[in-house]
Amino acid sequence: MTRASDTQGDTRDAMLSTEGLPDWLDPVVRAVGTVRPTQLSRFLPPADGAGRQSAVLILFGEGEGGRGPELLLMERAGTLRSHAGQPAFPGGALDPEDGDPQGAGPLRAALREAEEETGLDPAGVQLFGALPKLYIPVSEFVVTPVLAWWREPTPVGVVDPNETARVFTVPVADLADPANRVTTVHPSGHKGPAFLVESALVWGFTAGIIDRLLHFAGWERPWDRDKQVPLDWRS
Repeated sequence: MTRASDTQGDTRDAMLSTEGLPDWLDPVVRAVGTVRPTQLSRFLPPADGAGRQSAVLILFGEGEGGRGPELLLMERAGTLRSHAGQPAFPGGALDPEDGDPQGAGPLRAALREAEEETGLDPAGVQLFGALPKLYIPVSEFVVTPVLAWWREPTPVGVVDPNETARVFTVPVADLADPANRVTTVHPSGHKGPAFLVESALVWGFTAGIIDRLLHFAGWERPWDRDKQVPLDWRS
């Protein structure tokens, strides 16, 4: 168990623990411990420390009705200034009360933002790892992806319609299904992995993380990378 070393900000005892996780999460735990930043993205935090510190919560749950493992996602409101209308992991910028960005700050921020955006009860969530910090150039966010197990699921949904359009879960099996995988092509020429699931196109930073998790966990299945979906300039 790894306990947060800093005592700034929220008194919530943010910690990482792999104790009691389901066996199917073992490959994810191994990947978290070995993956390097350059294996996740070509966009890494600026060397000069610039960028706004933030975190996202990658929450794995056990789906009902035989759905198997699933991930929690939300769709951002279409009126937001950045990443409007995009499916994403819950998350956002660190607040001062979250504490040290190099310590437990991202853990607290990921839980706090998920609670604010989806109504998630942090008491039922077990944090078990954090990926290396990555960078989103368009918004200048330095993002820590925090991984968690939904040990005690509770109801979730839209808390503030001005921020969130909907909250939903996606089975990992659907994300790994080659029929649901495409490559998005931005007018700038940038191409990236994407997923057509739950009546949504999951692309960009979120899809990139999911793609790498599927790969390094050994869940990836061969898919047609030539199957393309164009994006427009507003994306």
